[in-house]
Amino acid sequence: MNLAIRDIRHHMGRFVLTCLGLALLLGVVVSMVGIYRGLVSDALSLVRAPAPDLWVVEGKTRGPFAEASRIPFDMRDAIARIDGIAEAGAVTYQSLQLEIDGRILRAFVVGYEPGRPGGPANLAEGRPIERSHFEIVADRRTGIPLAAKFKIGADWFTVVGRTAGQVDSAGNPTIYMTLKDAQKIQFQQEGAAARNLAVRGESGTPNQVNAVLAKLKPGVDRLALVQAIERWKHLSAMTQNDQEALLLQSVVEKARKQIGLFTAILLVVSTVIIALIIHTMTLDKVREIATLKLIGAPDRSIVGLILQQALAMGTISFSLGAGLLFLLAGHFPRRVEILPGDIIALASAVALACVLASMLGVRHALKIDPAQALGG
Repeated sequence: MNLAIRDIRHHMGRFVLTCLGLALLLGVVVSMVGIYRGLVSDALSLVRAPAPDLWVVEGKTRGPFAEASRIPFDMRDAIARIDGIAEAGAVTYQSLQLEIDGRILRAFVVGYEPGRPGGPANLAEGRPIERSHFEIVADRRTGIPLAAKFKIGADWFTVVGRTAGQVDSAGNPTIYMTLKDAQKIQFQQEGAAARNLAVRGESGTPNQVNAVLAKLKPGVDRLALVQAIERWKHLSAMTQNDQEALLLQSVVEKARKQIGLFTAILLVVSTVIIALIIHTMTLDKVREIATLKLIGAPDRSIVGLILQQALAMGTISFSLGAGLLFLLAGHFPRRVEILPGDIIALASAVALACVLASMLGVRHALKIDPAQALGG
């Protein structure tokens, strides 16, 4: 006879309601970890899409995501001629707020040279950009269908392809267009500002880019190339791994600390709730425990009763909470990624919390006098 199962059956209604409430709390704990993983994936998706080996940016900057970076477009040709560089492509990055069919859309626009590094990794549907102007590839999160036309600035663009999961670190969907179109949107001045530039004989569209992405030939020493490029002093270079580490440090680090702290607080709250529930359940069966002691039941049976109830409560609640999150993950406004390793780590943390929480009930149960079984 398992005393824990027998006691749970005797108080089934209360036990089920307790597990449901605790499942919601533990579901939030799991969601915090999933949101953090999704935040990391979102931040890295834009950097990993072109899969370059080197990022070349403005000298003494850590751009183009950590800070502003502008370099002349002709630096792309200068970098491409360096021994060891297989190909190079110039790119621009900018955030835009668009109005499409009466709704406001915040998007991250990437300008690249078709056929060179910098474009989308894979298309979920449609085709890549083939014309030099007025074609775009939009992520599905924009909600813009294939073949749709909408206005950006003074020009109309047509959606020829769509990506899936291509967003910036803030979760805004990405739009890809040709470099010339992106430069016009980012750098061209209009109205009075354009007229003032014309009077001074200056171009309204500076031929600048935010970065140059380079792919290397097999067997080339990346660090040696970085040092060679930085000898020009007005340029900085970093490897793909350095760019990813920099992005996580500058964009995700503070969110990681906040989410980690919130997760720890929720686990402590869960432990306290389990402890209070187990202690209350122990108080409700003082006479039963006293009777067990009176008939000679060993302390390990009483400890096992309380510990099994705590672990059963934690296991059922965690399973329900994690299952609920799996069902709702696709409806979150930001990406939620749940990794098997995270589930195992959280399950272990919940099991430890249950063991610690049961100590209060165990301590009280061991102090119960067997004579209380004979009381009125």
